[in-house]
Amino acid sequence: MHDESLWLEIAWLCLLISLMAIGGANAMVPEIHRYVIEQRGWMRGDEFAALFAIAQASPGPNVLFITLIGWKVAGWPGAVASTVAMCGPSSTLALAAGRTMARNPQSRWRRVIKSGLAPLTIGLILAAGWVLTRNTVHSWADAALCAVAVAASLHGRINPVWLIGLGAAAGVVWGG
Repeated sequence: MHDESLWLEIAWLCLLISLMAIGGANAMVPEIHRYVIEQRGWMRGDEFAALFAIAQASPGPNVLFITLIGWKVAGWPGAVASTVAMCGPSSTLALAAGRTMARNPQSRWRRVIKSGLAPLTIGLILAAGWVLTRNTVHSWADAALCAVAVAASLHGRINPVWLIGLGAAAGVVWGG
């Protein structure tokens, strides 16, 4: 049974993160990881990575991992509260920003903001990749498999589901 106040806490976390989620929910993985694992101890790093992987392999938006974390922390109320708190504010903010930018397509500020947000988004996504890798790569074999998966996804047209399957098969073979 989950503590009834946990759903409020996870909702508040998701609401705050939602307003900083430049680049989407995946860009906020390091902050979510820090809070959920390091600060609150609600789950282990490997559990976090597994929930993230399940959400990414599932059809639908990549924000589903927030729903799974909310569910793990506070049951169904946590799943609903975390999803609404993560999607509501960021969607409203994105809609307002999009409308404002559409009214002024040649604005100097629009170009400045877009050119500033691109490297920020890339950095946040790379940080998310690092956090997930740090929690799942524990041997040279894991590191080699991770490097092959990254190279294949960057330079090939391989569906990521096949890479996930390759990782699962390797885990069975290597006992990971």
